[in-house]
Amino acid sequence: MACWPRNWWIDMSLNAPTEIRMINSIAAHFGYLRTEQAATAVADHIRKFWDPRMKQRLLLLVASDTRDLDPVALSAAVLLR
Repeated sequence: MACWPRNWWIDMSLNAPTEIRMINSIAAHFGYLRTEQAATAVADHIRKFWDPRMKQRLLLLVASDTRDLDPVALSAAVLLR
């Protein structure tokens, strides 16, 4: 029986900060919309439902590194600035 090495696959999303994982999840939820509409919907969701401290931390994270962000999530973060 073949056995996979212990660390053959690492889910990098688990290493991303909570705010990044959350905005990516919200962006995936709006995946049925066109990119511009989805980004607007994600930004609206964050404005309405996120605590200002979470939004502030998201913007700081986006300013420092965007490699873990979904393209729609990145567009939404730009709209939040």
